[in-house]
Amino acid sequence: MLLTISPNSHPKRWNLQFFPLPSKMKTQPSTIIIPKAYNNGDNNSTETAAGKIKRMVLSEEGRTKLNNLPDREFYAYPRFVTHVDDSFISNLTNLYRKCLRPEFEMLDLMSSWVSHLPQEVKYKRVVGHGLNAQELAKNPRLDYFFVKDLNKDQKLEFENCSFDAVLCTVSVQYLQQPEKVFAEVFRVLRPGGVFIVSFSNRLFYEKAISAWRDGTGYGRVQLVIQYFQCVEGFTQSEVIRKLPTDAEQENKSPLSWIMQLIGLSSVSSDPFYAVIAYRNFKPMHE
Repeated sequence: MLLTISPNSHPKRWNLQFFPLPSKMKTQPSTIIIPKAYNNGDNNSTETAAGKIKRMVLSEEGRTKLNNLPDREFYAYPRFVTHVDDSFISNLTNLYRKCLRPEFEMLDLMSSWVSHLPQEVKYKRVVGHGLNAQELAKNPRLDYFFVKDLNKDQKLEFENCSFDAVLCTVSVQYLQQPEKVFAEVFRVLRPGGVFIVSFSNRLFYEKAISAWRDGTGYGRVQLVIQYFQCVEGFTQSEVIRKLPTDAEQENKSPLSWIMQLIGLSSVSSDPFYAVIAYRNFKPMHE
């Protein structure tokens, strides 16, 4: 049984209930051209579903954190803030607009009170995961959610091939067992399903793993690419980088400059990085 909170007819009141997550979700197939090698008529085949881990990427030292307290304790109190700036959010939403289709069933991994999905698009189903139930309950895009510490248990309680897309936004830096999590994502994705991992240079420094803390922007991109490469079956990763320009700095408002001076905002816009890969093949949508 997994903890789920569902809103009633009064937006400010919540019913706390226990619901089992569905073991399997019905799907409405999108119009996809599937390469013949994968078009075997059985999208739920378990032959290649598990996502075999070919090698471990991180050393034991690379998995360590400065703050060793349980993550559930660190995230016990809700943080109703966006951890990246408007430029990053705009880039991410545009990427989702391009990659995600309305008929998709999606898993928003390590989510919060906002998913940054395009407001004008209604998706078939969005399942949220995170560590703070109050934050997840405030997220209007989630159909339901579950709370789980992926650093303690990487198993996702879904059947093989349950989702068309999995999202992970500004959170990959906290995974201490990324190889196992990426393998589980591969397992729950349908053939042709997409995994979008986005991040910037912001982080809770004491909760990020050592391999991430010590890295550069380029190095962190390469690290996520290696996470994909270590799991058998993911396609070659696609990388999107959008870095701040001098023109963006010149166009900042006076209020932004004042906030920088008193330390309430960063000197430059947040860099945007996204690493994308697909299970088995990249589909071509008609």
